[in-house]
Amino acid sequence: MKYLAYLVIALTVISCKKSVEVESVVPQEPIEEVVAEVYGFNLKDYELIEDTIRNGDNLGKIFADNNLNATEVHNVIEKVKDSINVRNIRIGQTYALLKSKKEENKLAAFIYHPNKMGYQVIDLRDSVHAYTKMYPVSIKRRTITSTIDGSLSVSLQKQGVDQTLATRMSQIFAWSIDFFKLQPEDRFAVTIEEKYINDTVYIGIEKIDAAYFNYRGKDLYSFPYKRPGSKGIEYYDEEGKPMKSMFLKAPLKFFHITSRYSKNRFHPVQKRWKAHGGTDYAAPSGTPIMATASGVVERAGYTAGNGNYVKVRHNGTYSTQYLHMSKILVKNGQYVNQGDVIGRVGSTGLATGPHVCYRFWKNGVQVDPLNQVLPNSEPMDKKDIPAYQAHIKQLKIELDQVITGKNTQ
Repeated sequence: MKYLAYLVIALTVISCKKSVEVESVVPQEPIEEVVAEVYGFNLKDYELIEDTIRNGDNLGKIFADNNLNATEVHNVIEKVKDSINVRNIRIGQTYALLKSKKEENKLAAFIYHPNKMGYQVIDLRDSVHAYTKMYPVSIKRRTITSTIDGSLSVSLQKQGVDQTLATRMSQIFAWSIDFFKLQPEDRFAVTIEEKYINDTVYIGIEKIDAAYFNYRGKDLYSFPYKRPGSKGIEYYDEEGKPMKSMFLKAPLKFFHITSRYSKNRFHPVQKRWKAHGGTDYAAPSGTPIMATASGVVERAGYTAGNGNYVKVRHNGTYSTQYLHMSKILVKNGQYVNQGDVIGRVGSTGLATGPHVCYRFWKNGVQVDPLNQVLPNSEPMDKKDIPAYQAHIKQLKIELDQVITGKNTQ
């Protein structure tokens, strides 16, 4: 038994030795040092300092504060002024400085962010030069729909959409919808393309692909389209009819009608009954006056009765006139587009207060513009209709799927 115990102890020792040999340490791979890089500069070699432009800052001051003398500042600005706008330094915008770690306080580069889209670099190393880098922009597409909740602007805000979309939609449907009288039961849908920097930072709407309104129970579709030979994009309904009327409803965006077209009105200045051939829109002095349709300025000048005025010929049928301006902003013979500002509200001539008297001619006869059935913009050529309808087919299907919540394909 004594010998047997010695044998067991000996085997145990041998077993332990073998165990130790099996658990030998495996050598580790060396860890590679990860070095950060910003704006194309290796932070192993440079110190990054970030700051914001403050009141009184300019490029020269920033350089001077970072150990460049007056001659060096002048030379740098002269070398880079053709590559970037060295005066475009605005309060509140961010910038960064890169300083060499090898040479104490040696400025290597200045980086400025003029906007979200990218940054400008002034590289002060061996050969001074400047360049602009743009961030990658991606486009994401989506269709949203909602009923009206207070206003179109508020409804879109709750959908997390750029607020400029409310203005763009109101312009598209301006001839079909009174946006001051929207009701909670009115509904809209819109397909938009939105821009993102690096797929994450939202920077706004690229374009509208399709739009829809159910206004007072009526379905209104609108699609952007560029007709062959046309100068730009216009909006059309699902049948190819222009959304845009030839004339705006009024020459002012915000107004109050104080006197309408009449064959017998008591004149407030002349104190007698006479015909009033226009419609008076009251507004504060200086309010922009818009051309209600595109055309050529036939006359721009002054008379004792009209004050400063502009008359625009739109075609062989229609002309309009705008009286009592405080300032005329166009010249005889100038072509103006619908919505262009041609003057400002005033009270020149026979006027008791600031307003614009808007006059309207059809076939050389003055008529009441508020009683006219006015034409739409230039209609789409019949031969273009098939291509247009092919273009909008899928867009309308996408809208209808969102509106109804059903797959309509």
